[in-house]
Amino acid sequence: MPAEMTSRDLLEKLVSFPTVSRDSNLELIEWAETFLTDLGARCFRDYNEDGTKASLYAHIGPDIEGGVILSGHTDVVPVDGQNWSTDPFTVVEKDGKLFGRGCCDMKGFDALAMAAMAKAAKLPLRKPLQICLSRDEEIGCTGAPPMIAHMQGTLPKAQLAIIGEPTMMQAVTGHKGGIGYDTHLRGFEVHSSMIDDGVSAIMEGAKLIDWANKMNDENRAKVPQGADALFDPPFTTLHVGMIEGGTAHNITAKDCRFVMSFRCVPGESMDDWGARYEAEVRRLEAQMQKVHPSCFIQIDRRWDVPGLKPEENGAAEELVRRLTGDNATHVVSYGTEAGQFQHGGYSAVVCGPGDIAQAHQPDEFLTVEQFEAGERFMDRLLETLCQ
Repeated sequence: MPAEMTSRDLLEKLVSFPTVSRDSNLELIEWAETFLTDLGARCFRDYNEDGTKASLYAHIGPDIEGGVILSGHTDVVPVDGQNWSTDPFTVVEKDGKLFGRGCCDMKGFDALAMAAMAKAAKLPLRKPLQICLSRDEEIGCTGAPPMIAHMQGTLPKAQLAIIGEPTMMQAVTGHKGGIGYDTHLRGFEVHSSMIDDGVSAIMEGAKLIDWANKMNDENRAKVPQGADALFDPPFTTLHVGMIEGGTAHNITAKDCRFVMSFRCVPGESMDDWGARYEAEVRRLEAQMQKVHPSCFIQIDRRWDVPGLKPEENGAAEELVRRLTGDNATHVVSYGTEAGQFQHGGYSAVVCGPGDIAQAHQPDEFLTVEQFEAGERFMDRLLETLCQ
């Protein structure tokens, strides 16, 4: 492994690993662990249940509490069906932009964080620097909670965490919470000409999706209150992004599966929305079972991502505002691992290079200007840790 790698070198290396969320990330983790270990960092892994994926966290500097965590995820969304004009897993620079899957979301920040760890290894730090590289963020932020739990008692506890999702290097101090329910409807198959004798799981599932549409309409019509008004959109949203099921066009569908997801504003309870969905599911299930008792609807809470709550006199916010000069109020409607770090007892803020509008898009890019702004941010952070 090269003794010296620039932030740009690290970005190119990280993007070259096709860590699509459905696949293993272990090749990237192994490479990153070797890189960090060679710096003198203490490294630890947290594996998923079947050992095919891992999160990595590491510590450099004095063995004391009160340091800073730089946190990013290693997985990226698929490129299937997207019309890319470049190789998604090779960084290509054109017109002041760095193209590649993950350049924006969020291997750009990961590269900056790893470069900061390399610089920190040569500095007289008075407070430690830690890095967290999580798994499975893109499938519901499921990798961060076990990693955060694994860190407790393993590393000296940091004071704060900077989660580097793309915010144009602005200090984001609040975001919506999210829950998602795996939903499986089991119907009863008959020839579609005898529709009243069967139960179509797809057509019944459409009723739940239509319920979500009605909830969105009701929420949209409300006048937002308090901090809810800061969000865009300023209300809780319900969404189904994919649906599958059925056997043939002339058979009532035996199965239908989808995920019902909720993005909740701070003024509303995720548990309350979950209870409302469950009540609607049970009402519909009872109707299905009147036609045939073998029918059912199974729901399982697939993810539970707490919102990030603005902190009064928060250490993370104070530090990032001092390093960026940004004093405006920023909240976002997408979820991040910041709420999970906050739940784990860390002060947390979201701040990273790039525009979230580029995330998950074909020809995803991060501007060179934003990448360089991230480098300056890291240099100022290291100066602070040496004071």
